[in-house]
Amino acid sequence: MESEATELFKSKFALKNIPKRVFIFPITALILVILLPLFTHLNQSSSKFLFTTTVVETTSCNLFSGKWVPYQKQPYYNESCPFITEKQNCLLHGRPDTDFLKWRWKPNDCELPMFDAIQFFKLVKGKSMAFVGDSIGRNQMESLLCLLNSVAHPEDITTKYVSNIEDLTYFKWWFYADYNFTITMLWSPFLVKSSKSYIYNSSFYQPENLYLDEPDTAWTSRIENFDYVIFSGGQWFFRPFIFYENGSVVGCQKCNNSIELNFYGYKKAYQTALKTMTNLKRFKGLAFLVTHSPNHFENGAWNEGGGCNRTQPFIKDQEWEVHPYGLEILHQIQFEEFSIAKKVAGENGLRLGLIDITDAMLMRPDGHPNKYGHALEKNVSLINDCVHWCMPGPVDTINEIFLYLMRMV
Repeated sequence: MESEATELFKSKFALKNIPKRVFIFPITALILVILLPLFTHLNQSSSKFLFTTTVVETTSCNLFSGKWVPYQKQPYYNESCPFITEKQNCLLHGRPDTDFLKWRWKPNDCELPMFDAIQFFKLVKGKSMAFVGDSIGRNQMESLLCLLNSVAHPEDITTKYVSNIEDLTYFKWWFYADYNFTITMLWSPFLVKSSKSYIYNSSFYQPENLYLDEPDTAWTSRIENFDYVIFSGGQWFFRPFIFYENGSVVGCQKCNNSIELNFYGYKKAYQTALKTMTNLKRFKGLAFLVTHSPNHFENGAWNEGGGCNRTQPFIKDQEWEVHPYGLEILHQIQFEEFSIAKKVAGENGLRLGLIDITDAMLMRPDGHPNKYGHALEKNVSLINDCVHWCMPGPVDTINEIFLYLMRMV
């Protein structure tokens, strides 16, 4: 089969700068008094950042451009939160430093509000929320569950929706009875249909068949009735693939002794997923795309003994010291496909938002479990985790941004 897929696809993407508008305020007191109501109205109208219903960028704050600043207060929760996947519970597994918990994201032009669980529940009461993607999406969902745990405790209702062992492993449903609110993880690491060979063969070197023009029914069959949908993904696109379109092989990645990434599958998968999402007839909720979450392996790849031992965030000038291969291309693909989908969504009356975490998370090489994602045993060598995020940790910032954007619509 690999011999049929000999054509490799290569794309170059240039990052684009988005200009900022500058408002000039009236000089005289008289003009200020006359025009103040008008400016107030304009400011309210422009506060909906990157949403298709307004298509106006906020003039007061770009949440995604900033830096990490020292923050000495305690995190929102600790290692006892019952929703932390064991592999992300760094403190439980003996991580000796806690400096990675003492930073907050500071946008350049404003303050990012703290996460407010009560406010969150007011927004979602009587509604439902789905995270669609891979284990990074699950990482964000579990962070959200921990952030809410100080106010309410959900019931695990997963078995009401799935029963086979594979789905029970990857899917999850939680229900907050006090708020009639459901939150779920719909596992779909490629967003499109795949052969799912990874379930039965964990080898990273086994090619996965991707059907790039067919969205994954794991989410398409369920998504229309949700009020909030959060898409993310990307970590699974570094493996060998055989690409199918219209039922025929059209290419491959890391095949025929090649080790190169061509990003074709990544681009087509996002095209298909976002096109499907923006054309759903019954979906009337709010959808978000979370951009690529970078890894920080140093001194080797994940399967070559690489690790992430840093204990401090990067400042802006340092972020290139650990730079994942192809990060700009992955991010640009997402941004371009989102921009296309946003236009279509606006025409169809769908609300679509972007949570651009890539730059902020690139500065956090200290936020991963590394070797503290499992119990430390003598004479046992395990793979270091420089992909997922410690909980508590920088991943909680994603949900601070998420809540901020939810409030804007």
